[in-house]
Amino acid sequence: MTQINCTQVTEFILMGLTDRQVLKMPLFVLFLSIYLFTAAGNLGIILVIRTDARLHTQMYFFLSNLALVDFCYSSVITPKMLGNFLYKQNIISFNACAAQLGCFLAFMTAECLLLASMAYDRYVAICNPLLYMVVMSPGICIQLVAVPYTYSFLVALFHTILTFRLSYCHSNIINHFYCDDMPLLRLTCSDPHSKQLWNFACAGIMFTSSLLVVSVSYMYIISAILRMRSAEGRCKAFSTCGTHMLAVTIFYGTLIFMYLQPSSNHSLDIDKMASVSYAVIIPMLNPLIYSLRNKEVKDALKKVIIKRNEAFMFMKLRKWLE
Repeated sequence: MTQINCTQVTEFILMGLTDRQVLKMPLFVLFLSIYLFTAAGNLGIILVIRTDARLHTQMYFFLSNLALVDFCYSSVITPKMLGNFLYKQNIISFNACAAQLGCFLAFMTAECLLLASMAYDRYVAICNPLLYMVVMSPGICIQLVAVPYTYSFLVALFHTILTFRLSYCHSNIINHFYCDDMPLLRLTCSDPHSKQLWNFACAGIMFTSSLLVVSVSYMYIISAILRMRSAEGRCKAFSTCGTHMLAVTIFYGTLIFMYLQPSSNHSLDIDKMASVSYAVIIPMLNPLIYSLRNKEVKDALKKVIIKRNEAFMFMKLRKWLE
């Protein structure tokens, strides 16, 4: 094997979504607004679920973990993305690029597996309601969250080490708005074939298995809903399932498009648009789809706001009396 003599790059330049100056400020305002809404929505869900005892159930346990993952992987991507709209050159160090890729892969994988856990939880609740408290015991729920976190961390660590053990000695310009595997493999002066095979194999196994769990669970759920006698109950259940399946379809669809197509078919400009969907838009939509449409969550949120307002008014009154 021929030894490559080159100087390893120490930093990368992120090109971002666009190089057109006229679009940068409007896009900055748009994505900043999306990120603030994402952070407020997901952190608000976690706060409400933790403070309201009525929401200390299995379903909301999974929802709080999904909200945490959405907030974390949006925060890994979006702040650096916003920098692309403000700076002439958005530079990221070699180690920071590795950290961003690792964190993103970990949270993205955790999202996939948590969606599967949530689908299984809903399947048990709707199709086997009498056994629900036995099948979905607190210990099982913790395992259904702990396993995705552990597996995601190990897979992300493995892929990050493989990617950054390659040599990068030519261009250091990443045609993307964050450090991702595909654009990084375009820059390496090593042979990326084995890494691409690992990407395809790991992504294929994870996406197929988690999507299979979601699909089979919802097939049984839809079958159970169709057997309901109440038309109002069927309509409400279908509405909830429809929005859930829409989010799952967008999330899995864009990931399959990104990671399971042959590398020869990849257009990095199209990939950037697809990445916006699952890295920026989905974390914003999940609070609306999974929680804020839920009456129990909305009632709990109103209760928290009322309590905060009462505490604020009491402090104001006390200060005025003093």
